Amino acid sequence: VQLQASGGGLVQAGGSLRLSCVASTSMASFNWMGWYRQTSGKEREMVALLSNLGSKNYADSVRGRFTISRDNGINTLYLRMNELKPEDTAVYFCNGYVNGANHWGRGTLVTVSS
Repeated sequence: VQLQASGGGLVQAGGSLRLSCVASTSMASFNWMGWYRQTSGKEREMVALLSNLGSKNYADSVRGRFTISRDNGINTLYLRMNELKPEDTAVYFCNGYVNGANHWGRGTLVTVSS
């Protein structure tokens, strides 16, 4: 299973970005998919999770600003990020859990300038 994330970039505070993650296999088979982020010197943290039944979980710091969604038809997971803040600056990783294994994609860098 391969996950390819994209969509990161430089944006001003208050702006928006949409991250995408394309899976090499059918996303319908995943139990959970999600987005995590990591900054230098800190542990990777959960940002948003989406189950195959449609349940969503968000970190408190992003709830109300970020939205996770997916399009099973094109095996793509999204993270819509609005009202971005400088503290959202991080490398964002796509994650998927299927058949008892966790899969990670390469990260995409999001930089929010003040």
